[in-house]
Amino acid sequence: MKLFRKSKAFVAAVALMLGVGLLAGCGSTKQEAKSTDLQGTVTASGSTALLPLLKPAQEEFQKKNTKVTINIAGGGSFTGMNQVASGAVNIGNSDVALTPEYKDKGLVDFQVTVAPFVFIANQDVAVDNLSQQQYVDILTGKITNWKDVGGKDQKITLIHRSKSSGSRATIASIVLKNAAFTDAAVIQDSNGAVRAAIASTPGSIGYVDAPYADNTVKTLAYNGVKYSADAVINGQYPVYAYGHMYTKGQPTGATKAFIDYVMSPEFQNTHVEKNGFIPVTKLKK
Repeated sequence: MKLFRKSKAFVAAVALMLGVGLLAGCGSTKQEAKSTDLQGTVTASGSTALLPLLKPAQEEFQKKNTKVTINIAGGGSFTGMNQVASGAVNIGNSDVALTPEYKDKGLVDFQVTVAPFVFIANQDVAVDNLSQQQYVDILTGKITNWKDVGGKDQKITLIHRSKSSGSRATIASIVLKNAAFTDAAVIQDSNGAVRAAIASTPGSIGYVDAPYADNTVKTLAYNGVKYSADAVINGQYPVYAYGHMYTKGQPTGATKAFIDYVMSPEFQNTHVEKNGFIPVTKLKK
């Protein structure tokens, strides 16, 4: 009889242990489900200058959140602001601050990076540096031959962006001080297209977001200063803009999570400088 009682007690103990184990397993499953609850599609458009930063962010975020799809398109900063203001996309990417016509559209601004810009020229251009005034004279059409700025006798072809471009707005504000660009220019729809056109056009010049400058083109100095992240941080190189992600109202769900990820120390410390940008925290306003 005692043996029977002991057997019953043993069975009860084992059952209790199994029950606790099952409950613990259920709790674990709930926790796992909670961490993968994020789902849906996030749409973004706008600045092509920010694509070298946001594409890696898209890839890393989707690896961590397999039920979320991030769709990022270009089109220019003002296109991004227009589309997010109208509700066509969840995020408008821009390398310009909100202009007055967007102030009452309910847009929320998230500054995610510092986007530096550089002037590039075709490899055959025999000039390595231009002053701000020389850039102004070329961009406004006052100077049309490289011999007038220390180069060879060669026609200058300006290749740059359309009026919907934040890159163009940055150059207009910082370099031209809002003087008018010449109409005698070749217009391209993205930073990548500008670089490709300059690489294949003798005597050409233009500007791109710094991550787009490679060995297919020549990067020019500005007022004798070569671009570097340190030159921007130290205040020696002034041609840069803040990168913004705009939402219509406060973001929620996957949209908020993606913006939070881009702004997180994990992403900022690992990917921002590696992809040619500068963390916002490193620049004194």
